[in-house]
Amino acid sequence: MAELQYTENGRLLFTEEMRKDYTILIPNMLPLHFRFLEKVFNNHGYRVKLLTTTGRRIVDEGLRYTHNDTCYPALLVIGQFIDALKTDESLDLHKTALLMVQTGGGCRASNYIHLIRKALIKCGMEYVPVISLAIPSIEKNPGFHLSAPMLAQIIVSLCYADVLMLLSNQVRPYENNKGDTDALVDKWMQKLIDLKFSFVTFDKHVAEIVKDFEAIPYTPDPNVVKVGIVGEIFIKYSPLGNNELQKFLESEGCEVYCPGLVDFLIFMGDHHVVETELYHVKYKKYFASLGVKGFFKMMQNKIIAAVKDTRFFGPTPFEHAKADVEQYISPANKMGEGWLLTAEMVDMIHMGINNIVCAQPFGCLPNHIIGKGMVRKLREQYPQSNIVPIDYDPGATRVNQENRIKLMLSTARQQMKEKAENV
Repeated sequence: MAELQYTENGRLLFTEEMRKDYTILIPNMLPLHFRFLEKVFNNHGYRVKLLTTTGRRIVDEGLRYTHNDTCYPALLVIGQFIDALKTDESLDLHKTALLMVQTGGGCRASNYIHLIRKALIKCGMEYVPVISLAIPSIEKNPGFHLSAPMLAQIIVSLCYADVLMLLSNQVRPYENNKGDTDALVDKWMQKLIDLKFSFVTFDKHVAEIVKDFEAIPYTPDPNVVKVGIVGEIFIKYSPLGNNELQKFLESEGCEVYCPGLVDFLIFMGDHHVVETELYHVKYKKYFASLGVKGFFKMMQNKIIAAVKDTRFFGPTPFEHAKADVEQYISPANKMGEGWLLTAEMVDMIHMGINNIVCAQPFGCLPNHIIGKGMVRKLREQYPQSNIVPIDYDPGATRVNQENRIKLMLSTARQQMKEKAENV
């Protein structure tokens, strides 16, 4: 067993010796994206395991080791970690580490690492190291670092995952042979893993992906309701966090549109740029952020170009979305998902996706302002909008959440019927 090493302030380090034989657990936020993330880590000498567990017992474990007022995504992540450590018999707890992805933003999510360590102490597992994955790095661990090739593969893999998510969501509700879409997703995921997520051939492979999805036999259905999902980033994407919202909507006969992660990555670069332009601070971060923003805007434009002149639609260019939302909210609003959440709702309405689920953790201040707080204003501007804010927390029942969504879908179908009658 590796000898445990600590920093001067008592933090347990993940050492180079640990890297050789430790299994690193990561929570699942985006099912496609994090499957790629797992493969990239494993291809670079780490032993990473993606947790895909769901269920009430994870909530209960989170409640057992955190305060019930803790940010719901934090409670779920901690519950998923502790549940895995307690129930996964394949794990040697003295050779297991936990990894948490962080943005370092000004919300409760930045306290995840401390809360995870506190929970481990409470359940007698303080010997399990916790790794923070953030750019720029918040903590240093000698046994875990991102090399340039590894970081490049992570970035490109996330862009590929956005493409697969975008196209599969537009095909799955209409496929003639159930399962064709998911089979094609699995095929391309394996192919891209084998190709090590090449950036040089990104345009070529994305064009091939689009062509393959166009070839899936399908039958258009005008009665399918298009529904957009926005919200706090974990709850928006994670099946654990939103009680498998996308699967529920598809079971109700809906086509789901969920904005890609690339939009959020551009936003992360943009808000540092805006901060410098407004307050004339952090010029070093300003130039780095300009580079990050520019790179991901380029990748977004590649995706948009790939679906142009096809039956698919792509994301709205970032600067267009930003311009469209400025009449409602300032680009200086950057906490949590910031102005981007409102922009996503405006963007969806402009795309003709009037039915929107705004998924948020109960008590998430940024989301209650930029999500639920903007609904009335958007309804005044766009009377056809049909937005339902849904709170997710340990005390909220899945039945109540789904009943509220069903009511929204009922309104959507009634609007479609009235529109058809007036044609």
